[in-house]
Amino acid sequence: MAKAKKAKYTFFVKKAVQDFARDNKMMVGSDAYDAINKSVLDMLTTASKRCKDNKRKTLKAYDF
Repeated sequence: MAKAKKAKYTFFVKKAVQDFARDNKMMVGSDAYDAINKSVLDMLTTASKRCKDNKRKTLKAYDF
């Protein structure tokens, strides 16, 4: 089986996710970090497309 490709960027702090989970009496599985990173990447990709479509170079809250 091929090894998963490492993401170019990490968009969050793992410790913050762990703290959030701990505060909610939960644990975080090791595969959750990749899923969170992919979700943030998808969100940023969509927002940057919207920004470019509106001929801007600055991401704004309403792009999300």
